[in-house]
Amino acid sequence: MNPKQQRFVEEYLKDLNATQAAIRAGYTQAAAERTGLRLLTSPAVQAAIEEAKKARSDRTEIEADEVLRQIYAIAMADPNGLVSFRRECCRYCWGTGHAWQFRTERERRDERRRFEAELARAKKGKLPKAALPEFSDGGIGFDPRRDPNPDCPECNGEGLGRPFIADTRKVEPELLALYAGIKETKDGIEVKVHPQDKMLDMLMRHLGQYNDKLKLSGAVGGTVETYKLELPDNGRG
Repeated sequence: MNPKQQRFVEEYLKDLNATQAAIRAGYTQAAAERTGLRLLTSPAVQAAIEEAKKARSDRTEIEADEVLRQIYAIAMADPNGLVSFRRECCRYCWGTGHAWQFRTERERRDERRRFEAELARAKKGKLPKAALPEFSDGGIGFDPRRDPNPDCPECNGEGLGRPFIADTRKVEPELLALYAGIKETKDGIEVKVHPQDKMLDMLMRHLGQYNDKLKLSGAVGGTVETYKLELPDNGRG
């Protein structure tokens, strides 16, 4: 085939309109209809069109498989991998004697200096001994990721609840498919996810789990007298 015929094949695949494809390929507009029909009967052009269609079909099948994998990943992902609500230990849970537990030695040292300054101000103000502040020292090593201590007298074993958002740079690709971005609002960060119910519905339809066709039957003799509407049982009630 010459370059103009090859261009015709490329243009024809866009809309399967031989006349317009001939025009876009550079043939004269006055004879475009005849030219298009003539080219379609050419064995070389026909072979090129079929080869191009097959190549496009192979590409489409690959793309469809990838789309299906994405749908499956979204439908089956556990949202807790992105956003979860956790109950963590409070500062008193695992402190020695259930006293305030510090993260590090430096934090305890800084808090001790603040306490001593507050105590000095209290004494200068001649507060009664019972009103003087006390320094609570439950040691160091506080880790908020630990579970609450069921015997903690401060939080009654409930700990502190807070939302947790995963670092999306580190989540598994299958879980990342569920992630649709974040939005900063006046109340904080809103994590957006793809609708799992919609993806599950699409997946079930692809697998043939639904049969949404309605069957109408009735006695028809010139004029329809009765109809019965049959709804298939799809397990959805």
